[in-house]
Amino acid sequence: MPGENLTRIEAQERRAVVDTQEYDVVLDLNRGPEVFRSTTTVRFTATEGASTFIDLIAREVHTVTLNGRSLDPARVYADSRIALDGLATHNELVVDADCLYTNTGEGLHRFVDPVDGEVYLYSQFEVPDSRRMYTVFEQPDLKAGFQFTITAPAAWKVVSNSPTPQPVPAGEGVATWTFERTPRISSYITALIAGPYESTFSELTSASGRVIPLGVYARKSLWQDMDADYIFDKTREGFAYYESKFGVPYPFAKYDQLFVPEFNAGAMENAGAVTFTETYVFRSKVTDAVKERRVVTILHELAHMWFGDLVTMKWWNDLWLNESFAEWASTIATAEATEWTQAWTTFNAMEKSWAYRQDQLPSTHPVVATINDLEDVQVNFDGITYAKGGSVLKQLTAWVGIDAFFSGVSAYFAKHSWGNTELADLLAELEVTSGRDLSAWSKKWLETAGVNTLSPLIEDDADGVITRFAVVQTAPADYPTIRPHRLGIGFYNLDGDALVRVHHIELDVDGDRTDVPDLKGLKRPDLVLLNDDDLAYAKIRLDDRSLATAVAHLDKISDPLARSLVWGAAWDQTRDAEASPSDYVDLVLGNIGAETESTTIRTTLGQLLLAANAYVAPAHRDATRVRVADGLWDLARSAAPGSDSQLQLTTSFAAAAANDAQWEQVRSIRDGKTALEGLTIDTDLSWQLLISLAAGGKVGAADIDAALAADNTAKGSELAAQARAALPTPADKQAAWDSLVASDDLPNTVVRSAALGFVNPAGASLLEPFVAQYFDMLLPVWNSRTYQIASYLITGLYPAPLADIALRDATRAWLSENAEAPAALRRIVAENLAGVERALSVQARDAQD
Repeated sequence: MPGENLTRIEAQERRAVVDTQEYDVVLDLNRGPEVFRSTTTVRFTATEGASTFIDLIAREVHTVTLNGRSLDPARVYADSRIALDGLATHNELVVDADCLYTNTGEGLHRFVDPVDGEVYLYSQFEVPDSRRMYTVFEQPDLKAGFQFTITAPAAWKVVSNSPTPQPVPAGEGVATWTFERTPRISSYITALIAGPYESTFSELTSASGRVIPLGVYARKSLWQDMDADYIFDKTREGFAYYESKFGVPYPFAKYDQLFVPEFNAGAMENAGAVTFTETYVFRSKVTDAVKERRVVTILHELAHMWFGDLVTMKWWNDLWLNESFAEWASTIATAEATEWTQAWTTFNAMEKSWAYRQDQLPSTHPVVATINDLEDVQVNFDGITYAKGGSVLKQLTAWVGIDAFFSGVSAYFAKHSWGNTELADLLAELEVTSGRDLSAWSKKWLETAGVNTLSPLIEDDADGVITRFAVVQTAPADYPTIRPHRLGIGFYNLDGDALVRVHHIELDVDGDRTDVPDLKGLKRPDLVLLNDDDLAYAKIRLDDRSLATAVAHLDKISDPLARSLVWGAAWDQTRDAEASPSDYVDLVLGNIGAETESTTIRTTLGQLLLAANAYVAPAHRDATRVRVADGLWDLARSAAPGSDSQLQLTTSFAAAAANDAQWEQVRSIRDGKTALEGLTIDTDLSWQLLISLAAGGKVGAADIDAALAADNTAKGSELAAQARAALPTPADKQAAWDSLVASDDLPNTVVRSAALGFVNPAGASLLEPFVAQYFDMLLPVWNSRTYQIASYLITGLYPAPLADIALRDATRAWLSENAEAPAALRRIVAENLAGVERALSVQARDAQD
């Protein structure tokens, strides 16, 4: 039985007989807290006499009428599908149903604000969830025009893809909004956001001369923290940049940006009505890394208005055409059009590290992935689809030239507006504008998996003059592709108190070994940095002399991108068990205090904690964790008052705390007895400190309840759930487990937060009894929960902090005994296993020292 799945073959077969023209969707949102009425009229053409199906997930289907002919819902509706037989050339289908609100962030999500009791709704449809709100041919290549008619409380604001019309009274306290029909778009980017949102408006003039209305929305209880003017400023900068570079004006009638509660992702590119996570409404001080990430996300979603919304992939194997392009475009736009000029350093520190990590998992896949069904695509919103694809596009722009690249993209938009495309359609335009044959490049970069490693081969004479320089390229045995790279090589020398670049060349590298004769005769420098300027997608290695220089003088490199590359190289060597994690701890504690780039600090501190908690050999792990926490506290105390670094080091110290003295220091900070100049213990920082205390067993449930009473908000509920789940007693752990696995009541973001608290490394030993429970729950959870909730539980509750042989063996046993389990489930479990296997490998390396 298909259940809620849809295969690519089924989608292709359906597309071969059906073409959609129009949807009229009528929703009644006044039916109570569980269901809403959904009446859909679909007009479509078909091969006469053909049979197919349309998608719907509903509590109850009242009527189905096809071309005036009444169909029995009990006979035609099953497994989220309505069977349609005997189609005419021109068809009209009307389906009347009751659909369910969700608390999972999928479909039409319903949220009640604990602050004031107000109800807020928003839709989230990518990948297959518009069928939770209306009847639809749920696949991206069946585009249509959508008209939404919404009846809701008159006091609400209602937003969709088209400009919001004036509401018409429809009874006491009730009104109806009838939106204009959209252009021809895919169902997954349609949208409905409704509730008593606060809003403010502005406008800009498009390159076409049209005035584009702009809106910013958020909940009433968050509105005082909404910096809408800044959002408008970044939006204007993005519009100007994209319209100039893409050569195609913004395609929709307006552009609203809505910050919504309990959102699963960072944002969603609904056409003209982008939704964002509320974590981007800053109620407390946040790091520069988070501020910059918000700007990148704003520009990422704006790029989707062209790449994804105006031109859309035919099927989800080309999801990367959406996400990789938006990832690359948002980074270059951030770097060139906003004040965040170091965006490529951020990209290296965050996106590329994500991509390299994902590309070394057993589940790695080509950028153009094989997507057989909806379950496949759900798990492919990953570091390959986003970050590796974005990295590969950066490499491509260096290879063909940025002007030729933008010219090809412009031609692509012009030719395929409002249509669906495949990879070949984009490459064809880039070949015309660049004059290059991209078939070989595509095969090696987009159609194969795995990450290469580039190492320098340096020979010099007694005077230190280079007699031979070559770049050696290797590939993993399972993915042996050797690829062409466009990259820079930088030479850095110590000059007083600085490590400065004294020489740089850019060249093409291909094959197992590429000699670089231009570097012969030069004096060997203190540090050789392959992939200088970060054009290539590859792991890099430092030779022994360069590594020693980096460990001793990393803080003396003035270029933040070069520093990020060195940080990344050191971490890659640690993860690959080529260097000791204890040495990595020394490197970080010795240099992170001087780092200035917020995202580099954020990424590196996260890696430091992983090294201390899972990679260091068990024999001296406890001592290392104490040393790390003490080192972070010393760095926090010496950081500049009020600085980004001070905030990050303090929160990392709290997360790393490992003994009574350190937890007492955390308590003293939270209580205000120990004050750091410039550090305010605001709401969110207070919670982070409380979570640390909970994990250390220094507070109890009553303390958490008191904190929640003082911060009775959605965010407070999430953080309280994390703190409760971190409490280090068997009973507390079991209660947290039961609240997540035995019950299906908690909303998505609380599930995610509670799982995070459950696996807090401070209570790792308490997770041993849950290994068997974890594997027992996998299939029931996968079969009974929505994809999003199931993935949160299966990823979040995996007892990874144990990082031991017993967990590895138990995971291998489950995979061996459940070969017939759904592929997407097996993939998640296999990725969990890969993390433990890598940890064991690095632990063994550390034990050698």
